[in-house]
Amino acid sequence: MTLKEQKIGFLGAGKMASAIIKGLLKYGVPADNIAAGERWAPAADAARKEFGIYVTEDNAEVVKRSDILIIAVKPKDIAEALSTAGETKDKLFISIAAGVTIDSLEKLVGDKARVIRVMPNICATVLQSATGISRGTNATDADAAIAMEIFSAIGAAMEINENLLDAVTGLSGSGPAFIFQIIEAMADGGVYAGLDRNTAQLLAAQTVLGAATMVVESGMHPGALKDMVCSPGGTTIEGVSVLEQRAVRAAFIDAVIAAADKSEQLGKKSK
Repeated sequence: MTLKEQKIGFLGAGKMASAIIKGLLKYGVPADNIAAGERWAPAADAARKEFGIYVTEDNAEVVKRSDILIIAVKPKDIAEALSTAGETKDKLFISIAAGVTIDSLEKLVGDKARVIRVMPNICATVLQSATGISRGTNATDADAAIAMEIFSAIGAAMEINENLLDAVTGLSGSGPAFIFQIIEAMADGGVYAGLDRNTAQLLAAQTVLGAATMVVESGMHPGALKDMVCSPGGTTIEGVSVLEQRAVRAAFIDAVIAAADKSEQLGKKSK
C-alpha cells in the first residue's frame, strides 16, 4: 500500500501536526484519508477549515479510522492521549514528541507495538524541515520507509540511531532559533550601516537562504565556499576576522552542544 492510500491519523492538531498535514496534502494524500483528534476547539476548527479533514475530540475514533497514527501532542499529554485511543493493534505509531524515548513510547502503546520516533523542526511550517527518524524495536523496513516518505514531504529526512536524536535536537531542532538570531543580528548591522529595517531584514534572510542553498546543492564544504567569497584584503575577510576574534564559531558549537545536552536530560526525565 502506498502512502497516498494509507489512512493517517493525528493525535493532536497543533502547529507541527498542521505542517505535516499541509505537506501530506501537497504530496497528494487525499484529505479524506487524514483524520485528527483535537480537544482544543480553535485548533480543531482551524484544521477543518484549512485542510478539509475529519477532526474529532474522540481519539479512539481517529485510531479506528487510521493505519498510521502520528502522536503530535505535548510530551506531558502523551499518556492521556494514548489512554483514550482504544484498540491500537496493528497500527504504526510515529511520535514527534521531543524528549520521549522509544522505550517510553513502547511501554505506553504496548511491547509489540510498531513505533517510530522522529524529530522535525519548526521549518516544517514552510515545508523545509530537517527531520531525524529512528525506528523502534518492532518497526519494519516498510514502516521506516513510510516515515521517510511522510517527512520527506515537509523537507529533508534521514534515518539515524535513537542515541543520536539528542544531537539532532540540538542541531536542527533548536537550530532555527540560532539562525533567526543570525538574521536579526545581520539586519541590525545593516540598519546601523544605513539601510531601512525591512530592506535589511529581507537582505539578511535572503543571504542565509542563498548560502544554505549553495551548501546543499554544491556539496562543497562551507569553509571552501567561505574562501570563495573572501578576496585578499577585501571587505568580507575583514568581517570574517571580526567573527573569529569574537569566537562566533565556538559560540555556535557550544550552543548546539548545550541544546543537545538539555534534550538528553529531558529524555531521562521522561523514562
